[in-house]
Amino acid sequence: MGAYLLEWLSLFFRWFHVIAGVAWIGASFYFVWLDLSLRKPPQWKADKGISGDLWAVHGGGFYEIAKYKLEPEEMPKTLHWFKWEAYTTWLTGAAMMSIVYYANATAYLIDPSKVPFTSIGAIATSLLFLFGSYFIYEVIVRSHLGKNAFIFSTLIFILLVIASWGSYQLFSDRASFIHIGAILGTVMVGNVFFGIMPAQRALVDCVRRGEKPGKEVAELALQAKNRSLMNNYFTLPLIFTMISNHYPMMYAHEKGWLVLVFVGVITATARHYFNQKHLGHKKPRYLVIPAILTVLLIIWMRPEPIEPVPAIPATAAVAPTTTNTNTDSVNNNSVSNDAATAEAIPVSASADDAMMDVVHTRCSTCHAVQPTQQGFAAPPAGIILQTPEDLKIHKAKIITAVQTGYMPLGNITQLTDTERQQLVAYASSL
Repeated sequence: MGAYLLEWLSLFFRWFHVIAGVAWIGASFYFVWLDLSLRKPPQWKADKGISGDLWAVHGGGFYEIAKYKLEPEEMPKTLHWFKWEAYTTWLTGAAMMSIVYYANATAYLIDPSKVPFTSIGAIATSLLFLFGSYFIYEVIVRSHLGKNAFIFSTLIFILLVIASWGSYQLFSDRASFIHIGAILGTVMVGNVFFGIMPAQRALVDCVRRGEKPGKEVAELALQAKNRSLMNNYFTLPLIFTMISNHYPMMYAHEKGWLVLVFVGVITATARHYFNQKHLGHKKPRYLVIPAILTVLLIIWMRPEPIEPVPAIPATAAVAPTTTNTNTDSVNNNSVSNDAATAEAIPVSASADDAMMDVVHTRCSTCHAVQPTQQGFAAPPAGIILQTPEDLKIHKAKIITAVQTGYMPLGNITQLTDTERQQLVAYASSL
């Protein structure tokens, strides 16, 4: 029942997170486009303090949009704020992190081959990694280094590369991508909470008091604009990491952290093209560069050809170890994969039966109509692996997931390297 209720919580918060994220990123895209598309207004508007204006047509009508340099002539009766989209996205994202990666840490967060964390240790390390990274960002953005756009951007890029590498040393491959996405999301919401909103409140307070905003408020407004632009460049890399769980070939790659760096550069450069376009500067090289990098990434990531591996002989097949249903104890299991190979599978009628014995013990504990693995109320992604026909239907996914090491999650059922090769070869032959 606990796993069943957890699935419903995951469903609710996942959709809530997606909806809030669409609203937040949509608003971010719109306001950056709007700010970059404003043009010099006619003199009569400039005399009123308007720094830029824009005409648009949408929904069967014309819109006249004007941005004041600082304050309007009088405080409007109704003023729309944009903050809860960001806060709700982060809060629901934190809920998703807790439900998926913390509540079932041994399956999704921990990779015993990297660091044999306990669940509590992994969760504590994750929180320290996330908030420690944000603290470093905030220190930089508030320092003199944060006032130089080139130096600031270069430093943040270097720190994100280090964070990408570091996450791969600590957590499972899938969790590594999500942690970088969580860092980006935390930085973005921090920009809203600690930078953009204080600047907006200071400006509104001045107008309400009938005071002309001074130099301090003007500097806050400029910092808010810079933080907003930073958020804009983070949006595409963030979106990719949020949906990356669907693409094990990316995060389960041997150099997954470097794949993530490539994707970040590609998506941020593509975003830069559109920002330049909004300013009226057509620079196609900022689309050509990402296209070339994407092709290079595809070539570099191509998998090695699958070499035929002899099927498991029916009389000499390897016996899978019994899976411990207590997921926390998997990390402390002292039985090595090599030792596990010493036991013999009961003699099967054929090598196919022997291979299916491996599938039933290593895969079907989760991928069954009714999973027996603790923490799973339904088969992941709806994939059932109980018969040769099931393997044939999901052949492509099995080969990618097993070959890259993505499955079993955290190698919770202790699939040996030999079994992994044999399973890939067997699925390829179907």
